[in-house]
Amino acid sequence: MSLNELTLLELSEKLSAKTVSSVEATQVLLKRIAQVQPQTNAFIAVDEEGALEEAKASDERRGRGGSRGPLDGIPIALKDNIFVEGQKTTCASLILKDFVAPMDAAVTTQLRQAGMPIVGKLNMDDLAMGSSSASSVFGATHNPYALGRSPGGSSGGAAAAVAARASWAALGSDTGGSIRQPASFCNVVGLKPSFGRVSRRGVVGYASSLDQVGPMARTVKDAALLLNMLAQPDEGDVLCRTAAGGDYMQGIEGGIRGMRIGLWKEGLAWAEEGVAEQIREAAKACEKLGATVVEVSFPLSHLGPLAYAIISAAEASSNLARLDGVRYGYAHRGSKNLRELYFKSRGEGLGKAVKNKLVLGTFTLSHGYYEDFFVKAAKLRTLLSEEIGKALKEVEVVLSPVASTPAFPLDFSPTPAQSAELDKHTVLANLAGLPALSLPYGFSATGLPIGLHLMGRAFEEATLLRLAYALEQDKPCFQKAPTLPAV
Repeated sequence: MSLNELTLLELSEKLSAKTVSSVEATQVLLKRIAQVQPQTNAFIAVDEEGALEEAKASDERRGRGGSRGPLDGIPIALKDNIFVEGQKTTCASLILKDFVAPMDAAVTTQLRQAGMPIVGKLNMDDLAMGSSSASSVFGATHNPYALGRSPGGSSGGAAAAVAARASWAALGSDTGGSIRQPASFCNVVGLKPSFGRVSRRGVVGYASSLDQVGPMARTVKDAALLLNMLAQPDEGDVLCRTAAGGDYMQGIEGGIRGMRIGLWKEGLAWAEEGVAEQIREAAKACEKLGATVVEVSFPLSHLGPLAYAIISAAEASSNLARLDGVRYGYAHRGSKNLRELYFKSRGEGLGKAVKNKLVLGTFTLSHGYYEDFFVKAAKLRTLLSEEIGKALKEVEVVLSPVASTPAFPLDFSPTPAQSAELDKHTVLANLAGLPALSLPYGFSATGLPIGLHLMGRAFEEATLLRLAYALEQDKPCFQKAPTLPAV
């Protein structure tokens, strides 16, 4: 078995035993990236020289007995909205194609402190606004399980890289499902932590009350190990409310006997039959493993995509006002005045989907419409959060599909209404600030991956991971690799 086929934890054990070096592992990964990049287009940039230098430093530390921990020497890749000092952070957008990050993001600093070489930046939807990873200025990313299908979005490059065995793990960001939906489409584990669990300092903002950074990996234990590293307090992010010292590996093998689990009625009804069948199978597996499963209902949940659309658009309008060709971003040359500079820079630099989102956001924040749209959406968000919170007093985790269907064709161009539908299973966790996880849990009749969605109580990621691990052991779908060439 090639090193790139190992899980992150398996590689960690080999590095600790010194049967494999970080340089060897990094060279294997770089070879794999070069091999599958023409097919998947998962990477925007690869830092071969920097990754090998960091790998060499890791090997030297281990040789001196100074390992920084279980992740030391394991290469990782980052979604291209996460700052790496001195490297471009483009967000897959023309307007930021030449932007060089002036500092490391907080999570990048944590990676460095853990000793993880950063091997490259990953493709995504333009400014993280999409569910397909097809709107990137660098071209669409392809799903390794079916190259004519979408890997999901906006963290599609991250999911595709992990699925293609071109990275042992990756970091993505999730505003309405952007970690979990690609994880579902690409048969990997994707975890959106609770809002405030992981610092977002140095991550390009989309919708600040919804965004969260999280890990994507092949297995549940791999994701838990990464969360140990990511979940650190940061004074630079005033909304980061996590405490130091959590260990999400502890108790992960404790089983789920006695756990109360909710099966989300509406979420199951929205899914096509092949997907719903897998979710019902998961519920039966939970009962077999000793848990109690009951039906839960969120009567207002069909309005979740509407609240999300308005709030995310309004916050994006505010956040991205800085991309004006003066302070940040692409600047049109030859403009005659400031107004023309703004119009042409943003008109040429922003993609169609982004412009549509910003127009909606600006409209909902404008005088005469703020109360009718944004305020009502915020009130609806509160009602939805209360509805979910009430259910989570009775159950510890809610099960549902991640998406209504498996991966859709790459050439599918959803209308705004269809785009909202793509996120309807996942947006509730963002609106309520709750942790949620996508677990590989089956395949369609045509071989496309299907993910199981687990949503839990705020700051109780350990419970999600324990349930996900139990189900993963019962049905280890992560073991089925895509049919790409072997290294």
